[in-house]
Amino acid sequence: MYMNGIKGSSYLMENLKRYVERYEDLMDRRPLLLNSVLLRQNPHNVHEWHKRVKLFDGKPKEIINTYTEAVQTIEPAIATGKLHTIWVEFAKYYESHSQIEEARVIFQKGTNVAYIKVEDLASVWCEWAEMELRHENYDQALALMRRATAASGRKVAYFDKSEPVQNRLYKCLKVWSMYADLEESLGTYKTTKAVYDRIIDLRIATPQIIINFGMFLEEHKYFEEGYKAYEKGIALFKWPNVYDIWNTYLTKFIERYGGKKLERARDLFEQCLDGCPKKFTKAIYLLYAKLEENYGLARHAMAVYDRATKGVLPEEQYEMFNIYIKRAAEIYGVTHTRAIYEQAIEVLSEEQAREMCIRFADLERKLGEIDRARAIYGHCSQICDPRVTASFWQTWKEFEIKHGNEDTMREMLRIKRSVQATYNTQVNFMSAQMLAASKQPSATTSDLAGGGMDEMKLLEQRAQVMAAEAEADKPKLKKDILFVRGGSKAGDEQLAEAVRTANPEEINIDEDDEDSGEEVDEVQVETKTIPDEIYGGIKND
Repeated sequence: MYMNGIKGSSYLMENLKRYVERYEDLMDRRPLLLNSVLLRQNPHNVHEWHKRVKLFDGKPKEIINTYTEAVQTIEPAIATGKLHTIWVEFAKYYESHSQIEEARVIFQKGTNVAYIKVEDLASVWCEWAEMELRHENYDQALALMRRATAASGRKVAYFDKSEPVQNRLYKCLKVWSMYADLEESLGTYKTTKAVYDRIIDLRIATPQIIINFGMFLEEHKYFEEGYKAYEKGIALFKWPNVYDIWNTYLTKFIERYGGKKLERARDLFEQCLDGCPKKFTKAIYLLYAKLEENYGLARHAMAVYDRATKGVLPEEQYEMFNIYIKRAAEIYGVTHTRAIYEQAIEVLSEEQAREMCIRFADLERKLGEIDRARAIYGHCSQICDPRVTASFWQTWKEFEIKHGNEDTMREMLRIKRSVQATYNTQVNFMSAQMLAASKQPSATTSDLAGGGMDEMKLLEQRAQVMAAEAEADKPKLKKDILFVRGGSKAGDEQLAEAVRTANPEEINIDEDDEDSGEEVDEVQVETKTIPDEIYGGIKND
């Protein structure tokens, strides 16, 4: 019995070890089994094939078999992920084991796959060329790029999906960019120029390609050819894409010729500014003005600055005015900046105009023009709410303390009260409108009786008080003026009384007053009898 028990326990232990080993093997193979399940669900999942290759790390035969199975299984039209990465990694695996010929075979097969996108095929060609460069096969790399960029027998559109990607590859910018880089590094001037010209002719160039072409020509001392390249790029693109080309072109031209071809430079700037959005005009105007200052006329530079203040974005006008004022003061003197300050005050926003007014007034004060400075403060005060811009009023007050007198200080205080009243009136009017809009129509005087008086009621009372004051200020008619109706007679006593009381200050001049202070002597008058003949028959009657 005892021996049978020992044999039974050893058998159980062996079975247990066997089960543990199976379990461990299952756990070790679990990622691979899960990957197999996922690939059975979707055999066109590129990402899962890459994971499967990593699971076979250190097993070259299994890795090659996996890559081979992947490229044979995946359908390009329904592939999930980037199919070209399978071909590229497959070739790189051979390269990592110094099997260059096998890698080339893989790349060659990868270029014949019917990819969905042209960029995928271009990536295979570029990776192939980079492998040749890593092994210093420069001629082979150039030959590959020439093959890749060779046009097919007929012209096709780049986005024409009815054509295979191999026929559309010659219009892919990625391949041409690498080809241009290789020609610049390994080719000659003529071959490189031919590549860039071909890119421009195909109309697939970017602004960076144009700039690279121009700089390449300048490095080989073909300056005019470089300028022609810039002009070709300008003809290809519109704003805002053409900004970098214009900026490079103008900068290079000025560095090359300076003031030797001033009229040509001016024409270029005018051509650039024609149709230029305001977002990009600031840098162009500053470069233009710098050209006029260094090689042209000062008045032309001032004209450019003046145009710049009107041609830039509103948020850049203040900075442009500051530059304009600074340059004008350095060239013509500070007195020439008065017109610029006035223009800035009219154009800028209130906050920026207020700052300009303070600077303008300070300038006039330094020049000794106290009255002009005071007038500027008075003009600026109309946009300065005393409750918000206390610093402005403090500045004006300090100015009057130093340079004014009692009358000017009173005038400043009067203006301050007037401006504050103006802003208060505006605020009260807006408040009344807001309250009227939010006022409920059911709100009546009886509703206010129970509680406190609301703001609308206060405004109504204030309006009544103001109306009463206005009524009291009206001139009163005199009560003593009488009106007599036509066709009726007033009594003599009433008329006399009205005349006497109509004007109490009237001076009464009587005829008797003239000789009231003197005594006149009586004069004896001699009398004669009138003859009867004079009367004729009248006397008898």
